[in-house]
Amino acid sequence: MSNFIAKCLTGEAHLDDVDDYVEEWHLSKGEVPLFSFLGMKKDEYALWVADSDVLEFIVTAHRKKKNVSEIMEEMNSLPLVVRSDGF
Repeated sequence: MSNFIAKCLTGEAHLDDVDDYVEEWHLSKGEVPLFSFLGMKKDEYALWVADSDVLEFIVTAHRKKKNVSEIMEEMNSLPLVVRSDGF
């Protein structure tokens, strides 16, 4: 079964498509939990429900075969770039 995360990894789906997949799950009277239907682990799903902005980190974690917390930690440890807009 190809799921949302798998399709994101192959370019067949985009992050913005997640709501369509959730709707598809609701319409199918899902026999599997939504997190499985989307291709997420339980902890990833919990993070996504709490903050939908973590979806890109979840997809990146699957791409790099890492835990999402590792990806988020890596991103948080990157230095911030300060830019002057000339004001």
